[in-house]
Amino acid sequence: MTKSQLIERLMESTSDLNKKESELVVNTIFDSIGSALIGGDRVEIRGFGSFSIREREARQARNPKSGNLINIPSKKTPFFKTGKELRERVDSLG
Repeated sequence: MTKSQLIERLMESTSDLNKKESELVVNTIFDSIGSALIGGDRVEIRGFGSFSIREREARQARNPKSGNLINIPSKKTPFFKTGKELRERVDSLG
């Protein structure tokens, strides 16, 4: 599902919101999650999952083209862990 499909689904499920308002709701949620992660906070949505930041250690790797060793610096990456309820719902499909 894309962001535009999510906006359409929200618009269909709520007769009170038009497309512009639905887009504002979706953007506000995504921006809030992003801002919280940038601020170092963890975001938990019960029944869905949690977003957090994970620190990846610095490491060495090989350049596949030349075979030379390169240093990859440490970095922070967003991480999503599914909630138990969502995992069980997805698992029951297959």
